[in-house]
Amino acid sequence: MLKFMELLRKWSENYIEAGCDEVGRGCLSGPVVAAAVILDEKFEQRLVNDSKKLTFKTRMELDSYIKDNVKCFAISELPPSFIDQHNILNASIHAMHKALDQLTVRPELILVDGNKFHPYNYIPHQCIIKGDSKFLSIAAASILAKNYRDKLMMELHNEHPEYGWNTNFGYATKKHQEALNKYGISKHHRLSFRLKYD
Repeated sequence: MLKFMELLRKWSENYIEAGCDEVGRGCLSGPVVAAAVILDEKFEQRLVNDSKKLTFKTRMELDSYIKDNVKCFAISELPPSFIDQHNILNASIHAMHKALDQLTVRPELILVDGNKFHPYNYIPHQCIIKGDSKFLSIAAASILAKNYRDKLMMELHNEHPEYGWNTNFGYATKKHQEALNKYGISKHHRLSFRLKYD
């Protein structure tokens, strides 16, 4: 059984906090996906951690638990066309803003994984490098976002099996690069990225 150091529940006891994270930033194809989570005071799950540290099976098992036991959550995505127009950093931040828009509880403080964020709706925010391995709300958001995106890329794999998105999820693996050389790009690829194809 996986065991991790227990993550911090709160940045401050004085605020309603929303944890935010995004996935798919470094991919060659597919959307960027973000999630926002506000924990319930009674939320307890010691397996919740940075999604990159969890197995696919564990992440999927945690998905329903998180959704059923947090105060509220939201997930949003932005397509490759938006990424190409606005760049991946701005797209990632905008996706987090979109997720925050959907929360049914207004946060009083936003905890963001990473070191860049744009002010949102006059709510203070705190950027935290490797926040998904430090704060429970950010870790929960990272799991929801990654599960959502992985499922989506597996669905897109059925449309374009040649790229192997069911295993590489749009990242620049050798198989993905070879498929780009052989088949060229699809409508799901990000044209602003340095795609290695002839």
